[in-house]
Amino acid sequence: MDLNINGRSAIVCASSKGLGKACALALAKEGVNVWINGRHADALEQAKAEIARAADVQVRSLVADVTTEDGRQALFDACPRPDIVVNNAGGPPPGDFRDWSQQDWFEALNANMYSAIDMIRRSLDGMVERKFGRIVNITSVAVKMPVTTLGLSNGARSGLTGFVSGIAREPARHNVTINNLLPGYIATDRLQSLLGSGAAAAGQNPESYSEKFFSQVGAKRPGDPDEFAAACAFLCSQQAAYITAQNILVDGGLYPGTL
Repeated sequence: MDLNINGRSAIVCASSKGLGKACALALAKEGVNVWINGRHADALEQAKAEIARAADVQVRSLVADVTTEDGRQALFDACPRPDIVVNNAGGPPPGDFRDWSQQDWFEALNANMYSAIDMIRRSLDGMVERKFGRIVNITSVAVKMPVTTLGLSNGARSGLTGFVSGIAREPARHNVTINNLLPGYIATDRLQSLLGSGAAAAGQNPESYSEKFFSQVGAKRPGDPDEFAAACAFLCSQQAAYITAQNILVDGGLYPGTL
């Protein structure tokens, strides 16, 4: 399927690896010029080279932290008129809520709520004026199925979800959509870290722990980042113009609810 976004421009946040990189790659393969960013130059340049090998598009990279004002400003200085914005940032660490300080909460809310809101603020009016825009926020299945040890993420991402629900409908008449894409257990470095800490806490070997862990998923396996990225690319397509203000799960059947 031709997604009809060839020649468009996209900012994909936190895209030197993991889900961000996969989404940037999927968009590039559809002919989208991509601006990627990350905090570490080596990983960022590797991602840039990988995307450039896979697609004949412009791939620009910036060493920038999207959770900072300076980082977001740098992205919009480099790409002031994005047609597509994919919001993404690393999740906060797991733990017990009794141990989290006010600063821990502020950092989680900044990274996983406010940063995306500010990216939307910076891009939305221009998209409306140009009559095309796609904003996809990478959040988490925890929005629908909170994980006890991921309370910082549960809170921050749920806050973003509520905010998006309040603003996403009006721009749709201008062919501008805002959606949230909720990954379940996707094979990324973060998932490996969570599996490792979980196995250690349970006193189990990693293989046995992982097998039991994925037994709760309908697909009985972790998702591939490319599978997640394909859903992101579709939400950015012209064909997805009638999808907005939605929370779309990519979780292999993990979430057991009907709504």
